[in-house]
Amino acid sequence: MTEQDDWEREFDHRWASSAEHKEPSARARMLAARWKESPPDPAPFRADPDPVVPRRSSWLSTAIVLGCVAAVIVLLGYAQLHGPY
Repeated sequence: MTEQDDWEREFDHRWASSAEHKEPSARARMLAARWKESPPDPAPFRADPDPVVPRRSSWLSTAIVLGCVAAVIVLLGYAQLHGPY
């Protein structure tokens, strides 16, 4: 028998998928046992934990970014004019 045959026999996904009974994972069994004693509170799907606090205006950050870009452009122009060439 070749190594390929051993690999296919060990990891035969079609055979595993066709099994009549599938055992739940350890986490699923743990949660089922825990929830049997005390079921979880109902919660909406992807509920926000806290209300969102409104941020400050984004104009300040936009002005800072544009100012930095302008400063880099000016510095590159200055370096090109007064460079060694």
